[in-house]
Amino acid sequence: MPDPAARDAAEEASAFSHPAVAPDASAAYGEHPDQVVDFYAPRDGRQRAPLVVALHGGAWRAPYDRQHLTPFVDFLARRGFAVANVEYRRGGAIPRQGGTGPVAGRWPETFDDVAAALDAVPRLAAEHLPQADPSRIVLTGHSAGGHLALWAAARHVLASDAPWRLATPPALRGVVALAPIAHFDRAVELGVCGGAVTQFLGGEGEFDVRARHADPSLLLPTGIATTVVQGRDDVVVPQAVADAYVEAAAKAGETVGFTLLQDVGHFPLIDPAADACAVVAEEIAQLAF
Repeated sequence: MPDPAARDAAEEASAFSHPAVAPDASAAYGEHPDQVVDFYAPRDGRQRAPLVVALHGGAWRAPYDRQHLTPFVDFLARRGFAVANVEYRRGGAIPRQGGTGPVAGRWPETFDDVAAALDAVPRLAAEHLPQADPSRIVLTGHSAGGHLALWAAARHVLASDAPWRLATPPALRGVVALAPIAHFDRAVELGVCGGAVTQFLGGEGEFDVRARHADPSLLLPTGIATTVVQGRDDVVVPQAVADAYVEAAAKAGETVGFTLLQDVGHFPLIDPAADACAVVAEEIAQLAF
């Protein structure tokens, strides 16, 4: 049996070894430098392609931006998808008092940005990526981005006092969430990403109040086709988090697709050199085409 930490490090190194891929176009959805979407045209030349909206991971922390997802985004574009790669505001680079690393997320700005970006993407795609078909949008995200994808698809389920609430379900073909931080209580129990969830919500004192607006497992059922893709050997966001989300969905009367990949960790899901990445593309295609 390989050492789990060593295996994870090797998989991460492979996923991050690919050079960043420049977009075909970029557009701002707000005034902040992080409020930007990069667009990638389908490489097969098709003129009406499904639009995949991608949200990157990185524990909602500043050091990880959309650039590390661009090889995966390009991988999807080479398989006939139009892609929108969304940036959003993350936690600051300076640790909180007593902390040892960058803070996870910004409340409420991270949610403000994801909501604003998703609302703007159809219009921006029409202007900057005419090959995209806005009637066939699939939302995907990895890790913390998987959380944001699930959350964005559930905005119509938010409480009436939530500023991001939609009156009707978003116009999505579905969601493919990759190793998502999808169940906050379970993630906290497991210490996922060094306590990132509790940081993201502003500390233990804010956790319960804010979780009802932010935890995908509390925003069910959504009525939107959803698939979770998870590596069984993931030590970053363990399978138990996905299991808890799928179970919560079932209790709410909703069936969530669950593709569990053997001998796969956290990073192969977005690594174009890994077989798992092709599985992800196929899961997206099943919703998009």
